[in-house]
Parts: sequence; structure tokens; C-alpha cells
Amino acid sequence: MRLTFLSLAAAALTAQSVSAQLAGTLQAERHPPLQVSTCSNETGCTTSAQSVVLDANWRWTNKAGTNCYTGNQWNAALCPDPKTCAQNCALEGADYGTNYGVSSSADSLTLKFVTKHPYGTNVGSRVYLMDKTNDKYQMLKLKNKEFAFDVDVSNLPCGLNGALYFVEMDADGGMAKYPTNKAGAKYGTGYCDAQCPHDVKFIAGEANTIGWTAGAGDPNSGKGKYGSCCIEMDIWEANKVSTAYTPHSCKTVGPVRCDDPVECGDGANRHKGICDKDGCDFNPFRMGDTTFYGPGKTVDTLKPMTVITQFITVDGTDTGALKEIRRLYVQNGKVINNSRFGSYDSVSDTMCAAQKKLFEDPNEFANNGGMKNIADALDRGMTLVMSIWDDHDANMLWLDSSYPPTKPVTAPGVTRGSCDPSSGKPADVEANFPNSSVKFSNIKWGEIGSTYAKGSTPQPPTAPTPPTPAPTTAPGNPGTNCAGRWAQCGGTGYTGPTCCVAGTTCNVVNQYYHQCQ
Repeated sequence: MRLTFLSLAAAALTAQSVSAQLAGTLQAERHPPLQVSTCSNETGCTTSAQSVVLDANWRWTNKAGTNCYTGNQWNAALCPDPKTCAQNCALEGADYGTNYGVSSSADSLTLKFVTKHPYGTNVGSRVYLMDKTNDKYQMLKLKNKEFAFDVDVSNLPCGLNGALYFVEMDADGGMAKYPTNKAGAKYGTGYCDAQCPHDVKFIAGEANTIGWTAGAGDPNSGKGKYGSCCIEMDIWEANKVSTAYTPHSCKTVGPVRCDDPVECGDGANRHKGICDKDGCDFNPFRMGDTTFYGPGKTVDTLKPMTVITQFITVDGTDTGALKEIRRLYVQNGKVINNSRFGSYDSVSDTMCAAQKKLFEDPNEFANNGGMKNIADALDRGMTLVMSIWDDHDANMLWLDSSYPPTKPVTAPGVTRGSCDPSSGKPADVEANFPNSSVKFSNIKWGEIGSTYAKGSTPQPPTAPTPPTPAPTTAPGNPGTNCAGRWAQCGGTGYTGPTCCVAGTTCNVVNQYYHQCQ
């Protein structure tokens, strides 16, 4: 699950954090190089010298040096209407390291959270993998394949998200479809995702100026009438406390501009739009295994790890129907199977149906085409996205704490991580953890079993234990060594204190996790 991907009230603090459709001439665009590999079981892995490009929303947009966009406000003279704005405004190259905290070395990419630069302050970034031509996005077709990467999340606290995922963007950024788009993929145009974000400044070759809100304190500030929708496969949304991988289905083929609140799934229409905004997430903590992922846990987030995602077909062929999306980890030379949710340890249509029923969530994944539509997008090809961001809509509580706030924390599926429900406010995270970062490296894709060490065969998962979340109270007597408020106080496999500090009670969230509340 991801809400609006990045609040541009935060990202667009200066004239440097903007977007356009023409290619500018005031600063050259030089993509940071990045080595990636394609693999097969017969021949091993072959390295390719490629690069990444910064999303257009972060860039300086101007006409002959005059800003088309400053802060959260369009220049009315240069942008009186969507088409004229696109014809007037040019998108400049980026100084990746100095202005945006994006750096690469060989097969490694580092994204810093807050970057002070000569023009002000930049928050977060979003980049895409380019193909060998350096003019188009790399389009990955991953059905009956696996995708692997190394990641270090040790410097990502509560409220932050170091994300790696796929979206069905146009390979050229929309140049062929829209004559007003002269910048294309080389300048990071054409973003879309299953949240149908309204903060994308140029959609379908036109500026998103209609209905644009720039009022201070307005939660919709930095958003226009139109949204940019497409199928999304979240391979990795994570900090050092929680992680989830989540397919989001849509009734779309490629990027689609939505233009009304129902189609876009805005507000109360969240479950009526053309995309599944909730997605079918596999978050080990939310599923009941609170000892699997985190500092010092089975997958230790204080150390780098390899993350492998396999797209398994029913018959083991590239043309077969997509059966499941499976997760493995490798750390310290050991292959670690995914945690379990009852009898499930991967994402499938049946797992999603069981999860939605237990958590009392509408199954919009199925309503928007489920695994079939995800498979179709994987066949057509999807663009690799990497980002670091904070959440101006929900403080990242949907990933690492209790969400939604309208439900009690004891309700099934509400508790997603151990972060305090008061954590994750962007102002706090930006002030207290500006030096946070995420590092992605060793990106590979290829045949099933080809991207990680031969002989490191995962063992079969342990026998399933169905989750039994029950809103009951576990025993506990306040004492000097008791768990604090919001801390764990019991559950299957838990060995810590089972009492809670005075004023709190140990409540059963599910079979594996009891929490002091």
C-alpha cells in the first residue's frame, strides 16, 4: 500500500524541484551510471553499463531563465493553460549529487533524504533505470523470471521509505504519444502509479495546472485536477522496522490520465477508481510474524541483505498464467524463506482473498483484475523505480505502525510495525533524521534461481499456523522491567517481558504479537 507517493510541498521547496516537457539548454543532463546484470542458469550473469535518471517533478522548469514554477505556484503568465505551459516551459538537467543527494558507484546507488544545496533544500528523490541507449527506460518483462538486489536500510528510521518498485510507464516517457513532450525519458517524464497521483506536474503532454492548489497548510497543496494512473508492482517498501511487497492492479494498459474524483479514486471514492490503491500487501509484521524482519531479527535490518522476488507461472513457462509472487532473502550466506500468513508464504489471488476477508478490507485487488492484470503488465514491460520519501498523507503509519487510525489497534491487520503511532510526521523526520539514506546495489534479473548463489537452496517453510487475531487482553502486572507503551509484551515465540508499565495493558493483536496499550 502506498498513499500519494510524495508531497511536492516538501519536494518542491525551491525552483530546482520542478518539471517540464521541453528539453532545456541551461544545464546539461548527465545520468549517474549504474551497472546491472541479466542472468541465466546456464551461462551465469552478464553485467551491463546503464544509468538512472531523476524524475521530472524534481527539476527546474523555466523559459529563458524565468521560472515556470516556484514553490507550489505556477507562473500564470507562462502557464495560462495546460498546453501553452507545456509549449513554453523547458526541463533542465540535474546536478544529482549536489542538489538531490543521488550518487552512484559501479553497481551501487545511494539516495540521501535531505540535501542542502545552493538553492535551498531538497527532500527525497525518485529515479528510473535507463536502458543501454540512455534515451529510454529499461522495460523489464519478468513473468517466469526473478528480480534480485542488495539493500541497506540500516539508516532508515520510522516514517521513511526506501522503495524499489515497477510501474507501467511508457518507455520513451510519452514522447511518441504527445507532441508537446520533447524531453521524454531522458529527463524523467511520464510517471504514473496505482495511487493516480495528482502531484505529477505534467501528464499526457500537458501541464496539470487546472485546479492546482498552492495554499499554505492545505493538504491538497501541490496537486492538480488530473491524476496519473497505471499498474504498480511494489517489490520493496521498507525502513529498518517494517517491509512490504505489494502488487496493485488497475483497469488500465499503460499510463492513463484520470480526470474526476471517482475515476481517480480520490477521498471517499478510494475503492471506486480504476486502480487498487490498497494493493495486496505481504508485510510480515502485519501478517503476525513480529520476529521476522527488523534490527537483530531473522532478517536483520542492521546489515545489508539480498532481496529476491520470483514471478512464478502455473506451468513454469514465460507464457503461462501468473500463479504467485514469491519472496526470498539471502543474508550472511544463508537463504531465508519468507514468513508465513497461515498457510500462505507468497502473494496469490487466494492469499489476497483470505487476507482481505480476515482484515475486513474490500478486495479491490481482485476487482481490478488481480494477478491476471499484473501478469499482463509484466508481459508488456515495466519500468524500475527507486526512491526515498516521507509521507505527508499518513506519516508512513500504513507501513510501520498502526493504520488506519479509525480502527482499534487490536483489529486484525491494523498493526503493521512497532513504530509509535505518533511517529512519521514529515516535519519531525526531516528535522531529526535529515542524514537518512538508502543504498541499492547488485541489481539482477533473469531465470528463476539464476540471480543468487548456486547451492544456496532454501529449505521448505515450516508448518503453517493459522493467525488468530483476537481483541482480548493478555495477563500482565506492572513492574520495573515491564515493556513500555506500544512495545511488544507477548506472542508465539516471544521471549521478552510479558508485563506492561503502569497505565497500560498487554493486548493481543494477533497470535504472534501482543502490545502494551
